[in-house]
Amino acid sequence: MKKAIIAERLLRQHLSIPISNPEDYIELFRLLQPVSPIFFSYPGSPPRLVHRTAFDDSKVADRMREDRAIVKGRFLGGNIGYVLSDDLEIYANAFCRQIPLISDIQQRIFDTIRYTGPLTPRQIKEETGLLNKQIAPALSRLQEAFLVYEDQPDDNWARGWYEFATEWREVCIDESKKERAISQVLLNFLQGHVFATMEQIKDWSQLSSKLLTAVINDMEKNRKIVSRLIEGLGEGWMLPQDISGREVKPSVFMLHRSDFLARSHASELKRRFGDYEVLQYLLIDGEFKGAVVGHWRIGPYDVDDIILELPHAERAQRRDEIIRAVSWYYKKPDNPILKYDGKEIEKETKLKAF
Repeated sequence: MKKAIIAERLLRQHLSIPISNPEDYIELFRLLQPVSPIFFSYPGSPPRLVHRTAFDDSKVADRMREDRAIVKGRFLGGNIGYVLSDDLEIYANAFCRQIPLISDIQQRIFDTIRYTGPLTPRQIKEETGLLNKQIAPALSRLQEAFLVYEDQPDDNWARGWYEFATEWREVCIDESKKERAISQVLLNFLQGHVFATMEQIKDWSQLSSKLLTAVINDMEKNRKIVSRLIEGLGEGWMLPQDISGREVKPSVFMLHRSDFLARSHASELKRRFGDYEVLQYLLIDGEFKGAVVGHWRIGPYDVDDIILELPHAERAQRRDEIIRAVSWYYKKPDNPILKYDGKEIEKETKLKAF
């Protein structure tokens, strides 16, 4: 059962068979939203569905955010992500973090945007006389509450901030809609994740255990989801129809820390790789079994090592395959890979051919 779930997950997320038609991009985006930019990318980078498309999805995402087909916001515990504009009301209600008592600085910035905006952060500074270190956190908190909206049509840093309610008049955000919205979001999440434990749901959503328990209990009661105890995966939930017998094919994918699967396994990955400076994780045959480690910085930096949790013989056997998966992103001369499984990579390595 475990292998069947993993194979189904890889298929649904198009890791095993990347989509080749940009027209299918919207449905894949819908399945994995909120979609984040790559971890350790520059501010304003587009959201990415890494390894899941056979084309450059950043160009598709750029066009969609320019047309406001996808919308930037703070979801999943206040993290930057994009959702389809058609689904904005659901995700905004599910992840809205209201401000019980707004501060003077937050109120001042909100009123300035409301009556003078749209404004860039520099213009807000000129209008209010506040410092950047006061403006940035206030904007982030107002964004989490969906009181303001940051328009991000491209990677320009001088982006405009608007009052959310004025810009998205058709979107109704109400605390009474929160649990129903979370239920819809979790159905979507389980469709893409296939099976998930409470820890994985909490890691991905960043919602409180109390709130998740209430929503999940209601979903179980109404047979929207069913609980299962899967050997090797633990106790969790899946959609009633999700039973299959697919086989897992050998594969290696390097996933950044804001990826859909890396988020849902965050606590587990921290337990296993928390002693390292992790750049990205390695999904091997559908399971996280390694990490790419090194100290990230702006500018050139090294990949210090590729850490693996595989039998010794398999590490040696799959060496080239794993290094190839890592060198897809980390290349000489800016980001050389120094070690594999703790051993230095020779200068005469075949990596030059990758």
